[in-house]
Amino acid sequence: MAATIGEQLRLAREGRGIPLREISDQTRISMHYLEAIESNDYGRLPGGIFNRSFVKAYARYVGYDEKEALEGYTRYMRDSGDSGEDVVTTPYHSKVYTDAPATRSPFLTVVLAIIILAILTAAALSLLHWAQKRSANFDQQTSVAELQFKL
Repeated sequence: MAATIGEQLRLAREGRGIPLREISDQTRISMHYLEAIESNDYGRLPGGIFNRSFVKAYARYVGYDEKEALEGYTRYMRDSGDSGEDVVTTPYHSKVYTDAPATRSPFLTVVLAIIILAILTAAALSLLHWAQKRSANFDQQTSVAELQFKL
């Protein structure tokens, strides 16, 4: 069995034939962070609860026991002289990470897109109508001025 939780998660991922990119796409965790977990380089992660959440999400996706993964992470951090909660680094990416998938339905997305397009189309048509009216008024005023000038 692998010595560290990062190695165990990597072996579980490879055993299931899951590419790291797939985990990144599905969990919305940066590849940079996933690579750091596999190499036990937790200093590259945002720190504290984020680290635990990332390890848990990774474990869940590859079918590894989440509780065991968190215990392994805590044990690794304790053995390396760090509580795992005090690690604070600058995040590499500023994304919001959640375990829940997006809840907006595709139907609602299509309806919202149609409404937005309708509003934009109405605005463009109104602008075009205003420009044509203004041009017609300008042409009419120019004609009147030319007639007065000729007289």
